[in-house]
Amino acid sequence: MLSEGRMPADQTSGGGTPALSGDDLIWQSLLMGSGITLDLPTPVTRVAPEPVAPEPVVAPVAMPDPEPVPIAVAAPEPATLPVPIEPAPELPPVLEPIPEPAPAPLLEAPVEVVAPAEPAIEEDSLDWLDSFSSRARQDDSQDLLGFAIDASATADPEASADTDVDVDGSDNAGPAAAAEPEPEPEPATPRERAVALAARLGLAYVDLTEFSVDASVVGLIPDTLARRHTALPIARAGDRIMVALADPQNVVVLDDIAAVMRASVVSVVAEPEAILAAIDRYHRVDSEVEELTSAFAGGAEAEADPWSQDVGDQGTDEAPIIRFVNLIISQAITDRASDIHIEPMRDDLRVRYRIDGVLTTVQVVPRSMIPGVISRLKVMAELDIGERRRPQDGRISVSHSGRTVDLRVATLPTVWGEKVVARVLDSPVASLQLADLGMLDRNMEVFSGSFSKPYGMILVTGPTGSGKSTTLYTTLATISKPTVNVITVEDPVEYRMPGINQVQVNVKAGMTFAAALRSILRSDPDVILIGEIRDEETAKIAIESSLTGHLVLSTLHTNDAPSSVTRLIEMGVEPFLVGSALDSVVAQRLARRLCERCKEESVATETELRIVGIPLAGELPRVWRPVGCPQCSKTGYRGRIALHEVMGVDDEIERLASRNAPAAEISAHAEATGMTRLRGDGWAKVLLGHTSIEEVLRVTI
Repeated sequence: MLSEGRMPADQTSGGGTPALSGDDLIWQSLLMGSGITLDLPTPVTRVAPEPVAPEPVVAPVAMPDPEPVPIAVAAPEPATLPVPIEPAPELPPVLEPIPEPAPAPLLEAPVEVVAPAEPAIEEDSLDWLDSFSSRARQDDSQDLLGFAIDASATADPEASADTDVDVDGSDNAGPAAAAEPEPEPEPATPRERAVALAARLGLAYVDLTEFSVDASVVGLIPDTLARRHTALPIARAGDRIMVALADPQNVVVLDDIAAVMRASVVSVVAEPEAILAAIDRYHRVDSEVEELTSAFAGGAEAEADPWSQDVGDQGTDEAPIIRFVNLIISQAITDRASDIHIEPMRDDLRVRYRIDGVLTTVQVVPRSMIPGVISRLKVMAELDIGERRRPQDGRISVSHSGRTVDLRVATLPTVWGEKVVARVLDSPVASLQLADLGMLDRNMEVFSGSFSKPYGMILVTGPTGSGKSTTLYTTLATISKPTVNVITVEDPVEYRMPGINQVQVNVKAGMTFAAALRSILRSDPDVILIGEIRDEETAKIAIESSLTGHLVLSTLHTNDAPSSVTRLIEMGVEPFLVGSALDSVVAQRLARRLCERCKEESVATETELRIVGIPLAGELPRVWRPVGCPQCSKTGYRGRIALHEVMGVDDEIERLASRNAPAAEISAHAEATGMTRLRGDGWAKVLLGHTSIEEVLRVTI
């Protein structure tokens, strides 16, 4: 027991037994029965302790609270154990552990976040390309294009609401961005890649198939430089030139173009293929033809009488002539022309292309080029260049864009010189499918049923240039198999197909249609294609071949399908043979197809319906009409579509043919059994949006 007024040992300088503090008593009580002992001094009973100011207790390590352990107290003195046990006194503020930061509470309402200001870019680190691809350059493109650049055309419309795309391609997420966006798939087509590049650089994308190129600025870049850099000037605004580029990031290209043009450049992005096609379309024609024209202009002016010299005495440079002929042939193939007309006039030479059935003048060159051009074409077609008084026929094979294209050449003497017409045979008929013919369901059913038979005759009728050969070759490609022997007799052989035997008619050698057919029948054919039935002998052999187990396909020149029956009878074929041999007749015409980019929908008028022969009932139908855009050369049409009239020969038509019934009676029965006339088939394709009423009325009667 401590004496009154005596201080604890730890507070005196002298020795003695120290007294237990309150903390020691608490720890001793807590550890009682746990097997852990404390080296504590013997407790001394305190009587009426004086209140002592708390002293700082230094704890070496902050220990966690121990797990609660059941304490078995053997006869404790109730007075010495506080019940309940009070918690240990709090440590002084100096020794308190640093509290961990509490988690931020969830936001129940959107909080406005202010984006930090972008750091200023030092002037030395500003790249020239960044300034070139800035918003100001895009504004320049908008001024030259004449319309505002639609952001949706060059960026994802959904991402544009929450994401700002920088010039370098980085994305700045907006407040509504909740998660990291998934990476977008790589562009698959050249157009998609060009659009993505334009969006990344902040430039405008231009579709050169729709954009109207300014021909006056095309020649500012030489042909070789334009092809090497895949660049083409397309528009002008003051002292600025808009240039379509495939790679606007190439600084060297931009410097070269700006140095050559000596003007400021505003870049836009376009597909490489579209730029090269535009160079072929504009640059080559403008530059080379102008060069050739100027080369021959002096000779034409110096010549007082252009008729005074013969063709062979014309001293011309062959190299420009060869380039000019190659140019017009290549350009015709590129423009999808079906025919090339080279026509000498009194004062010049005119070159015209037939595109989608319509002739268009593409070049007018000095008359001094006529002898060289005609002679060059005749040499290529292996014709007699010394014969200028008689028509001649030949064939040219040229290579264009990695494929072989054939041209059927025909010369015709005129008062101003020889005219040359070249038919471009560029249709890949070997890869065509029956669905490409564009027949309606009923017509396709009748036609397919006829050529699926092992024998019989199928006729395709129509005027010249109505697609008869394409229909026949597509049918041959369908039925030609290694187990089938197919032989054709043509004059001339238009399309050369693998897997079939094609015979060229040669009248001078005695190889006529009739002579060839007689030889073909001894060659064990399964399918025979006759280019055209022109005379009685050919018609009789074709009919007899179809009756002796052969499938015969041929063409005939009639206005409609029912007239072909009477036409064969007029040639001298027995009427009962015609009815027995014929299986089906297809009459067709080619109408121009509406341009998919610019066609517009409207309502048909009562006058149009009356002319077409459609009864007026209820609401007027909606049809499509041409508009015109750069894609279709402002014509409203691009490509052609066939109109068909398919007549299946049944027992009644066979009886009508046997008694030589008129074509009107045969036609009435065919219509009663489901045949659709040419104009009706055209009306159905007008409603489908394939062609216009004007085209149907133009090609049908």
